Amino acid sequence: MFYYLFCRNAEDGDSGASGSPTALTETNSGSFSLPETNDSASSSSIELIGNHYDVFLSFRGPDTREGFTDHLYNGLVDAGIRAFRDDNELRQGEKIGPDLLSSIQNSKILIPILSVNYGSSKWCLDELVQIMECKNSNMRHIVLPIFYKVEPAHIRYQSGSFGDAFRRRFIAADVPLLEFWRHILHALHAFWRHISATPKRDRRPIDPTVLEKWKQALKEVSSLKGWEAKGYEGVLVRSVVQKVLRELKKDFELVIPENLVGIDNQVEKVMEFVDNHASATLFVGIYGMGGIGKTTFAKTIYNKLSNQFENCSFIADIGVSCQHNGLEYLQNQLIFDILMQKDQICNKDEGTKFISSKFGAKKVLILLDDVDEEDQLEALAGSHKWFSSGSRILITTRNKSILDNGRVDYHYELEELDMNQSLILFSRHAFRMNSPPMEFEDLTHKVVSTTRRAPLCLEVLGSFLCGKGPTIWRGFGYYSTGCDVNAEIFVRVSEGTSKETESSEDQELNAGTSPDADYASFER
Repeated sequence: MFYYLFCRNAEDGDSGASGSPTALTETNSGSFSLPETNDSASSSSIELIGNHYDVFLSFRGPDTREGFTDHLYNGLVDAGIRAFRDDNELRQGEKIGPDLLSSIQNSKILIPILSVNYGSSKWCLDELVQIMECKNSNMRHIVLPIFYKVEPAHIRYQSGSFGDAFRRRFIAADVPLLEFWRHILHALHAFWRHISATPKRDRRPIDPTVLEKWKQALKEVSSLKGWEAKGYEGVLVRSVVQKVLRELKKDFELVIPENLVGIDNQVEKVMEFVDNHASATLFVGIYGMGGIGKTTFAKTIYNKLSNQFENCSFIADIGVSCQHNGLEYLQNQLIFDILMQKDQICNKDEGTKFISSKFGAKKVLILLDDVDEEDQLEALAGSHKWFSSGSRILITTRNKSILDNGRVDYHYELEELDMNQSLILFSRHAFRMNSPPMEFEDLTHKVVSTTRRAPLCLEVLGSFLCGKGPTIWRGFGYYSTGCDVNAEIFVRVSEGTSKETESSEDQELNAGTSPDADYASFER
């Protein structure tokens, strides 16, 4: 039996096995590349080996390199995804094995493209073992197999055409006795014809331990949810790219401030309502005055829900964006986030019709931030019927009537911080701790009392006053306690943080000008 395996490996030596010596060949561009070999697994890269990647592609070169794998690779790159493919980035004098294993470990999503001859390559099988080890070691890798013209059961049991290729290459000793004698003459002929050209490493039998690792990896990968390539390959490529984009988006939660105060209990109230209506399509409206923290509050809820959805979208500053770009711009953004299709519509009416007709099968999580006109809500999320059951549409606005007219299921008025919470939030920004130093206690209370306890104002003023002396603090203490939170305050304060032209506290107060005069414009 060992003799037959030896003969089969001699036969493989003529087809470019991984142990065969290789030489660099010059390309038309003057650069150098490795010749293609049948036994090397291939993968994919747009940056130097050793970097981190979004996707690692493992595939059998002769089966799919110039066809499906090439189309998938380019589809990923076109979508802005960093994919790894070794035949783009192999460098002279480097060993392939360690580089490929490192690239697997440094990639978030691992995609083995399992084709008929995948199991006849040592390199492919070694890659697959490493892929499954990464998945099973809690390294947060995601494995998305593609069964290219093979069935998962054939991979699992090494049967069918996949099993034939696997056994021919590695398990000739397991061939039944009658089949062995039927092939013995052919094997002897192949042995004498190729013995002189066969690398010595190919003549060694496969280690049974290694063989079992390969079989276990094949068994595990066959049980994973993936794709079977049986129809149009373009459709499959698009589906894989969209799935990859959605998985990558899960790692990027919306950015919220670190020093949040007084938000947890309010978030729990909204989450309780959402959790109690798990199967319903819900529109949740959050309203309140400007600067009170509606966007931060909605982002927090969005982040808590995002891992339950593959289709998510955050449309920021809708009121301002509409003025500069138009509603169709925001509709195109929403369409891309959910369907991964760019620039589908040219005007608001076309966008409304597109969204209402194309999103029906999608369970979505959408955050519409700072809606200030009813037609904005109508154009982006005009009806519950537009979305699949279980969808969540979060809306922030200053105008409660928009929520009333938009048939929103749950209205939540964001509560103001109490005085103690306001002092904590302000102190975290002004002093980097939860309470002011003793010498600043009175000044802190005076400044905080002018803000109407609006989180945005507390954060901006606290950051501006951080490190400043008492003279400047007293200037802010002259605010009228009746002043409203408005853009003028933030403009003046933010301008003050960027101007370092005056060298002393008195100069910053315009030397000799009373605080009342200096800040009179803040009063309403």
